[in-house]
Amino acid sequence: MKQIRLSLLLFFVGILLNNVNAQDIIHDAEQNILIDQYGVEWAKQDKEIDKKLKALEKKYGKKPNIVHIMWDDNSFGEVGIKEFNYIRGFKTPRLNTMAEEGMTFTRMYTEPSCTPTRAACLTGRLAVRSGMYTVAFPPEGSGLPAEEVTIAEVLSEAGYNTAFFAKAHQGDIEESYMHNQGFDEAQFSLYNQFPPIFWHETGEAGQMTVGYTKNMTEKEYIVDQTWRPYGYIMDIEAKKGEKARETLPPTLENYRKLIDVHQEKALDFIRRKAKDDKPFYLAYWPNVYDLNRSGQEFTTSNGTAFAQNMERLDRHVGEIIDELKKQGISENTLIIAMADNGPMTEAPQAMYQNVFNGGKGDYREGGIRVAAFAQWDGVIEPGTVIGDIFACHDLFTTFARLAGATKYIPRDRIIDGIDQTAVFLYGDGQSRRDYYHVYTGPYHAATIKQQYKRVWIGGRPGLVKNDFYDLYADPREMRGMMAQFLWAWGPFDMMKKRHDAMNKKYPFTPTRHDVPFGGIENLRPESKTYVETVKRTMETGK
Repeated sequence: MKQIRLSLLLFFVGILLNNVNAQDIIHDAEQNILIDQYGVEWAKQDKEIDKKLKALEKKYGKKPNIVHIMWDDNSFGEVGIKEFNYIRGFKTPRLNTMAEEGMTFTRMYTEPSCTPTRAACLTGRLAVRSGMYTVAFPPEGSGLPAEEVTIAEVLSEAGYNTAFFAKAHQGDIEESYMHNQGFDEAQFSLYNQFPPIFWHETGEAGQMTVGYTKNMTEKEYIVDQTWRPYGYIMDIEAKKGEKARETLPPTLENYRKLIDVHQEKALDFIRRKAKDDKPFYLAYWPNVYDLNRSGQEFTTSNGTAFAQNMERLDRHVGEIIDELKKQGISENTLIIAMADNGPMTEAPQAMYQNVFNGGKGDYREGGIRVAAFAQWDGVIEPGTVIGDIFACHDLFTTFARLAGATKYIPRDRIIDGIDQTAVFLYGDGQSRRDYYHVYTGPYHAATIKQQYKRVWIGGRPGLVKNDFYDLYADPREMRGMMAQFLWAWGPFDMMKKRHDAMNKKYPFTPTRHDVPFGGIENLRPESKTYVETVKRTMETGK
């Protein structure tokens, strides 16, 4: 009897120790409350997960490959759901099939705009923590700090081949470049799609840009010839540890070429690494949008450039899936395909709110609740629908777990991402989070807990306004409530206080500034002029 008691004691001590190790990653305060309640249960489940992952590794001879596809500005429902295809007047059959053969997320939360979401996916941290909360345009002179630890760095430590192609939008300073942030090879754009699409005569002819080209500028009294950022760089490429080179100068024609170039780069990486002894991580974040109607043929009932872009994206995602199957590695590859935030509703005749209210830059569901799908043949049950809360930050921690690389996640800072491996292996109802803090720029705008949401900005001092929403009853957030949620006033206040206390203990990194285009070997003359202009700006500000 004594021996049995000792064995039971050692068993439970082991579980507790595993739980302590799991908590070794510094999470936000709200997660610690969940761990206090479910830590022992999750530790038991983690043992089962480890067995499953080890069995898969033994079967395929290496850890799983990971492909993360992410694109800009898409309203939930516009892709992956056949019925909505008919409503919107364009088709996405490959993403629809991905949903049928894999997993659909209904509560995938991102940051409200593209640069922050990309920083969040790379670091597993709220973008405000790394100073990456602004969607900047050239000249920027800022970017992702070198001391941030990216998922590419974590997976590289675990022996993965890593590559990044297409839209990074993580800054134009040398330390922010993707090949300096852990990727073995990279070709990527420094900014978003608007400059090459509209910053030229054709864009101004369509009134999408005003006053950029020399034809449209002040004629009689202009003095400063360097004020407009004519020297910005659209796309660069490099390998880890090497200097970068500009690929193509920024023109509409070159931008259109790059969409296909990036696609082919992603396919080529899969072909080259499919039979490699090491697994691979591919971040393919395509520049989807070409909203300039000039030279485009429109074949959809929707009749817009946006719809054409969506159908091309769908074909490209299909080509990635087909290549994985062709190489015989789809059963050892997790694919995530998702938008980075809601629609940019300011883009005329292009993007609209669909299911949810709000759009890019907005704390409402339409800005942060995105289309997202996953496929892992033989692992994810076909047709799985996830109603749990899942945040884009969770991909960082989950990818690390799948790669056996959790030990490389830094322990000196808050990691907002939660290990959600259980969701992919067991399906709906397995999320380890039921909350999300929403920042718009540097401001804490709203907090979500379970099905409820409280907005923090725009209220009245001393008394809450109609700032509470029931996201099941009112998914479009049309009717804010107050009196019905007096019970939630205090609990939400405590959530915010705990969050603020953690932020005080682990302060945000200020936005990192430096001279742009460092480490690029082949600067054009106008780019050199651009650099000198920014240098003078920085010197003046010191």
